[in-house]
Amino acid sequence: MNCPHAKKCNGCQLLNLTYEEQLSHKQARLIALLGKYCHVEEIVGMDEPYHYRNKVQAAFCAKNGKITSGVYQSATRRVVEVDSCLINDETADKIILTVRELCPRFKIKPYDLRNDRGYLRHVLVRRAFATGEVMCVLVTAPGVFPSSRSFVNELLRRHPEIKTVVHCINNTDTGLFLGNNATVLYGDGYITDLLCGLKFRISARSFYQVNPIQTEKLYTCAKDFAELTGNEMLIDAYCGTGTIGLIMADKCKSVLGVEVNKDAIADAKKNVEINGIKNAEFYAADAGAVMDELAAAGEHFDTVITDPPRAGCSYKFLKSIAALAPNKIVYVSCNPETLARDLGILRKLGYKVDKIQPFDMFPHTDHVETVVKLNKAK
Repeated sequence: MNCPHAKKCNGCQLLNLTYEEQLSHKQARLIALLGKYCHVEEIVGMDEPYHYRNKVQAAFCAKNGKITSGVYQSATRRVVEVDSCLINDETADKIILTVRELCPRFKIKPYDLRNDRGYLRHVLVRRAFATGEVMCVLVTAPGVFPSSRSFVNELLRRHPEIKTVVHCINNTDTGLFLGNNATVLYGDGYITDLLCGLKFRISARSFYQVNPIQTEKLYTCAKDFAELTGNEMLIDAYCGTGTIGLIMADKCKSVLGVEVNKDAIADAKKNVEINGIKNAEFYAADAGAVMDELAAAGEHFDTVITDPPRAGCSYKFLKSIAALAPNKIVYVSCNPETLARDLGILRKLGYKVDKIQPFDMFPHTDHVETVVKLNKAK
């Protein structure tokens, strides 16, 4: 499928390939990087690899006196005008266009970083695919939101599917930063989605996988790799809002989730409550330090789940896992290069790679998500 923005946007690096060719390209890359550890299973693709993103952000600017919105061009701060995107949720794209259309009527000007003028910086729309609930986040420069109530009422009239509207203030020079100040203009400030049979609350700053269709497959695989029997004590490191740990809670004795982000832990605790889960606890702390303390106290945990950012795990963090000496590690990676590095370290620390299963979470881009099962070497 052709994209009119491909050459300027550069967000989808593999659009010149058919989807089957994209999967083959990613499979070959993973085998080259990870094949030395064990057999790499065939990558799990999508039946419909379009409009899968449940989170859409659009930057706003003025061009030739006209308000426009779209994406930042790769490696620059220029805005490429985008009305619709092949990978974005279609409802989200339509809501962003409506915001763009309403701006002149309510005398809202886009922010210009070069001269520090204007107001609206960008818009974030999140849609829960399972429930249909939508969140719209309006990110502005500091100042009073002109006619905010009338603006929101008109937005809701045109898009009654919106469950909440949030206003965030960004006073930095960071493009898509939400800022530290948020005001709920309508609704509760969050939406709720369903994933693997559980409810998850999503707020403006929550980390939540952007492809829910593939996420269900990914998390189901991670749960299978953990081989839980109901007796395991499990640590979910880099737990975010607790999605992976809570999905595994029904098959283990206890779940301890650790994450340095306090906002994410607040969401995780709420997710425990709304799902009525009794055997999971979440703490805002450094996961490596917590595992060091548990190891020093002689505590034993059977399984460690880790889902780090693209930078992967630090050597210190991996040593903390080894000090705790779990029987099994399930590593969920969004970067094959750092995964290859970390698996080499874990092998030296006494773990054997048993299974590698890749998933195409981001069709048409170069990104790959991978689940790895490691067992403590005997």
